[in-house]
Amino acid sequence: MTAVAEAPASELLKRKARRGAVIDGTTPTSRTVRFALLLLFLLFVLMPVYVVVITSFKTSSDTTAASQWSLPQTWTLEPWQKAWDVLQPYMIRSLSLAIPAAIISSMIGSMNGFVLARWRFPGANLAFAFILFGMFIPYQAVMLPLRNTFRELNVTQGVPTLLLAHCIYGIPICTLIFRNYYATIVPHELIESARVDGAGLVATYVRIILPISISGFVVTLIWQFTSVWNDFLFALFLTQQRNGPVTLGLAALAGGQKVDYAASMAGALITSLPTLLVYILLGRWFIGGLMAGALKG
Repeated sequence: MTAVAEAPASELLKRKARRGAVIDGTTPTSRTVRFALLLLFLLFVLMPVYVVVITSFKTSSDTTAASQWSLPQTWTLEPWQKAWDVLQPYMIRSLSLAIPAAIISSMIGSMNGFVLARWRFPGANLAFAFILFGMFIPYQAVMLPLRNTFRELNVTQGVPTLLLAHCIYGIPICTLIFRNYYATIVPHELIESARVDGAGLVATYVRIILPISISGFVVTLIWQFTSVWNDFLFALFLTQQRNGPVTLGLAALAGGQKVDYAASMAGALITSLPTLLVYILLGRWFIGGLMAGALKG
């Protein structure tokens, strides 16, 4: 009897399939339209990338407005060599800036987030509000006072000055990320058991919290590294051309009365490689940190 009952049902599904209906409620036509739209959006996003890549392999005579979409008549690596020769010292300074800035601000944000999320004290919410207030202060509002403050303190412009500024400015977002992360992931029972065993604030953080904070650190490290690496405004006000990061080097490469578009495009690709590499290496843990609650709240 089961076979007899199943036969009409299977026949009904075949009829629905022949009419263009599918089980999930979409038809082949709607799926085709959806994929066509996605492909259109993908092409729209990749068009600038295509222009940048092919321009970086062109000679100076090929980089004209009329030929920006065409392939190079003569493929050459000279723009890449020129861009690398100019940007190499800037790249080293940016790495010496972005890596410590990301680590320091992430560590401070982690400690702040733990205290504000799980080790409550009177006025914790008010302190958290004051810390978050730093996120909403635009760079332009603090740039001149910050530069004047460093001058009054006789702090030399350069990477150390920029490192201090990025560490301070990165604390609010890192604190927010870790506070939400610890409030979502770390159970109260774990903190209470540590207190019962006699562990203090520092011991609880070092022995219990840090080992389970990998996902949160990946999120803040990627976030901060990308922000510091791509920053131009802080670098423009707090450093000089001779001791600035890679964004100033890229501006110098593209500057002048006669712009070398091929070298500029090659330089743009070279400067984007470190952040791209970071996302490739840590992207899986970055998504895991987001899903685990690092940006929930």
